[in-house]
Amino acid sequence: MDIIHLLPDSVANQIAAGEVIQRPASCLKELVENSLDAGATRVQVIVRDAGRTLLQVIDNGIGMSEMDARLAFERHATSKIREAQDLFSLRTMGFRGEALASICAVAQVEMTTRRAEDETGTLIEIHGSDVVRQEVCACPVGTNIKVSNLFFNVPVRRKFLKTDQTELRNLLTEFYHIVLVYPKVAFTFVHNDEILLELPAGTEKQRIEAVFGNPKRNVYTSAFVDVSTETEMVSIHGFVVKPESATRKAEQYFFVNGRYMRHPYFQKAVMTAYSGMLASDYQPSFFLYFEIAPEAIDVNIHPTKTEIKFADEQAIFQILMASVREALGKFTLAPQIDFDTNGSIDIPQPPTGEVTAPRVTVDPTYNPFHTRGAIYPDRAPRNWESLYEGLPTSRNTGTPEYRDAGMPDLPVDEQLRPEEVESCPLWQYGNKYILVPSANGLMLINQHRAHAAVLYARYVDQLVHSQGAMQQLLFPEVLSLSPDDMVLLTQIAPDLRAIGFDLEQLSPDSYSVQGVPSQLVNQSPLPVLQHILDQVRERGADTQREWREQIALSLAEQSAIPYGKPLTEEEMRDIVSKLVRLPQYRRTADGKVIVSLLTDEEINKRF
Repeated sequence: MDIIHLLPDSVANQIAAGEVIQRPASCLKELVENSLDAGATRVQVIVRDAGRTLLQVIDNGIGMSEMDARLAFERHATSKIREAQDLFSLRTMGFRGEALASICAVAQVEMTTRRAEDETGTLIEIHGSDVVRQEVCACPVGTNIKVSNLFFNVPVRRKFLKTDQTELRNLLTEFYHIVLVYPKVAFTFVHNDEILLELPAGTEKQRIEAVFGNPKRNVYTSAFVDVSTETEMVSIHGFVVKPESATRKAEQYFFVNGRYMRHPYFQKAVMTAYSGMLASDYQPSFFLYFEIAPEAIDVNIHPTKTEIKFADEQAIFQILMASVREALGKFTLAPQIDFDTNGSIDIPQPPTGEVTAPRVTVDPTYNPFHTRGAIYPDRAPRNWESLYEGLPTSRNTGTPEYRDAGMPDLPVDEQLRPEEVESCPLWQYGNKYILVPSANGLMLINQHRAHAAVLYARYVDQLVHSQGAMQQLLFPEVLSLSPDDMVLLTQIAPDLRAIGFDLEQLSPDSYSVQGVPSQLVNQSPLPVLQHILDQVRERGADTQREWREQIALSLAEQSAIPYGKPLTEEEMRDIVSKLVRLPQYRRTADGKVIVSLLTDEEINKRF
């Protein structure tokens, strides 16, 4: 008896869907890319319940005939290629002919479509690869496709979808990958009848500002410098951020031939170009667009088409690095040149027969990448090293990272007991460390981290029991956010309220902050809330327990006593006694050393 047989098309499509359609965001990507391949200049995305209930894409593209509409849902049916050789000259987003077949295998799909030359359009409805109906209908030119109840026949896959807020963030991320590379196409994104993004056609810089910044003020893109390079191998253009505008949260995007791509090797080229200009934990934002001959790349190595191979990656690495360095170099040079015109545009004419150049004054102390919040905002101070002689230093000039410079970690058997702290003498060194004598030497306690650890434990407890103390603000402040930040804030808002924030949504892109935790009463709540959002996103906190930890950690960092603050003996004793009562007090929740031991042996060696 023969045991090998061909799988039915419906089963084969469902298997293929496991690779092509992993979540609602995958479905969105495939449908919008089809609209762009159809020449659409206007695309509307309508989502309900983060794509679980409905994901609809409406475009004004060329539409399809009745025969094409039916054939489009067959596996490996495509209008993009005809033979294997076409794979080496791809200019379209899709080409395999698997997306629609995979989608209709795991969802209920309804599509209406019409071409400009046809008087009527076609309606086709498919549930789980089974055609339910196909008929003539009246509809505008273009295609309108509705995907309902995604994974309705694959309950295991549906069960493992994350929360609506997480899936919506994934949808927006995938949406950004597309809209950033097609600025001349107008896009709209609607979720649960609320417009989250409305992007008119414009330039690349206008599109970036509309997505990540404030299109009315051009605040975001004002920090960019242009990159532009033309070579026989590749053309590169786009924008990179000025070094002093780098942040811990960076938007980094590569696009090649109108397609988003991930490429760690090219990312390293950009980071190499910034070498020596950034603090250790700061990242530059960049939006870089590559144009290259289609035969020089291979996009057919992964179903998502985001991993792309280049024929000569090493050469492009060098070109990219040189392009970014050139752009940053032009930016660096510009503010150093001071043509001496005495405030007037009238330049005196040189005597006949003499040729003189404008006088150029170069300030050798000027540093465009000066520290944030530096004491000297116009230039780097002279002899700055003397300010830090004998102290451990860090390249991170935002929040000091005082390393323990050779200090051994606290031995496991070396325990500080609360009763000992109550009676032993305490000293403060450099307004940064608390010194505590012990049986084996001298303990050094980082006062900022110690206080942050104490506050972290308190905030976690307040989040669990919803017991945060709130202080109402006399003048509420308005927090404006990007769409994905709005989604994230809505997700964690109940826990923010539990810890003491009074938040009220004003519009689709802003919240009013009317109250704050009592510990933050003397601080602006806006940077604190933005820091919390950045940390939750960067750490990939998807569960309530994870984002509660990040909320508590961010608040503790923001409200702990700062470095450089003098403390009384009573204040030092209060911090240390609370610290040693914690189950784990040697390190902070994110792993930084709080307590270090300078042993008797090390002290004796110095004498």
